[in-house]
Amino acid sequence: MRKGVAGVVLAAGAVLGLGPAPAGNPEVPLELITVDELKAHMDKKVAVDLIDVRTWSEYVKRHIPGARSMPLRAVPSRAFEIKKTGLVVFY
Repeated sequence: MRKGVAGVVLAAGAVLGLGPAPAGNPEVPLELITVDELKAHMDKKVAVDLIDVRTWSEYVKRHIPGARSMPLRAVPSRAFEIKKTGLVVFY
């Protein structure tokens, strides 16, 4: 990961119907990880900005502890809220 640039990860993206990783900005590394890989990061106490992209009602029913809700349709207008450094995980 490049220093000073947030790493963006889609955890279990296929399960959410997000499909393959889009071609994006080469300055922002994008990769898919498994749920087990995310758990390993969390077990190691790696600082992870968890963003739940499901609807608010789905988030309220159940979400990963420490995650925050940002429905997928709202991501473009709320992009300023996403960390600029560190590991960012959308699920």
